[in-house]
Amino acid sequence: MKIGIDASRAFAGRKTGTEEYSHQLLRHLSGIDTTGGEIFLYVKQGTRADFALPSNFSLREVRGDFLWTQWHLARELRRNPVDAFFVPAHSVPFLHPRKSVVTVHGLEFKNHPDCYARKERIILEINTRLSILFAAKIIVPSENTKRDLMKFYKVPAEKISVIYHGASIMPVAGERESKNGFDILFVGRLERRKNVARMIRAFDAFMQKLEETSEARGKNVRLILAGKRGFGYEEIQEAIARSEYGKNIMEKGYVSEKEKRELYANADIFLFPTLAEGFGLPILEAMSYGVPVVASRSSALAEIAGEGALLVEPEDESEIALALEKLFKNREEREGLIRRGYDNLQRFGWEKCARETWKVLTE
Repeated sequence: MKIGIDASRAFAGRKTGTEEYSHQLLRHLSGIDTTGGEIFLYVKQGTRADFALPSNFSLREVRGDFLWTQWHLARELRRNPVDAFFVPAHSVPFLHPRKSVVTVHGLEFKNHPDCYARKERIILEINTRLSILFAAKIIVPSENTKRDLMKFYKVPAEKISVIYHGASIMPVAGERESKNGFDILFVGRLERRKNVARMIRAFDAFMQKLEETSEARGKNVRLILAGKRGFGYEEIQEAIARSEYGKNIMEKGYVSEKEKRELYANADIFLFPTLAEGFGLPILEAMSYGVPVVASRSSALAEIAGEGALLVEPEDESEIALALEKLFKNREEREGLIRRGYDNLQRFGWEKCARETWKVLTE
């Protein structure tokens, strides 16, 4: 059986969520039993895999740049047909095999349209509608995204397979708080949908409370924001400018994998009360490093976090501030969340994700 996979994002230098999903999924697909399958990974010219490929895997460099998916990849699929085609992090080309499978990562643009530029909403709407129309099967990373597909696009339940993303499990760390420092970390794009401006205002309220009780005396409490800028960044910039504690807020910009690991390893709280997520991989990353998590109880985050996070209403700044205060003051609460977070991770695994995806592709 010949299976083609759009791997154009899997080996990107700067990975965000969908690129990380593509990379981890393909890396773990290469490690499971795919006997009977001949797998072609379609990549742009000059791309090289950064892990060893089994003998039944091969890279297919597709020349071209402009309209790479809709023209150049589609032409390759027409010239050299495959039995099934999988798109893990992009859009299905107009000309595609009848047995095509696509991963829809989330419909945040439908639930929170004000968090996207008009042009971006139009592109997302077109890509999503066409991918749903073209695909014989749709993979989603959460039950929440499945419900959204059925709600907004009337997709029948039997066409959708829920396959959770994986998580790389690290040894549980001990107490993170150092004598002079306490770091609250956020990792993600600095944009309106991620609710960063509210996080900053909640951090202000939290710091004011600490000052009133003198509990932060002698400690360098910091809010660390790691991620590149996105839609609505000017609101975040304004919130930082207005903050009484601007000197305690650090913008790191886009960080490498090495830098991200160091930030997780030194964080005392991971703060992720975003407005909407299709999955929420960063909260699993934080749990894997033994960092207690504060996350939204909305969208897919409550489903993914399970019992492993302190959940808050994302639009309630006072509730976010109280959650930070609770964890700052209570070491036992932090340690309890670390244990429950690690237990929660057992539900997720990239190998499990790869096996379930392979089953969908070969059904």
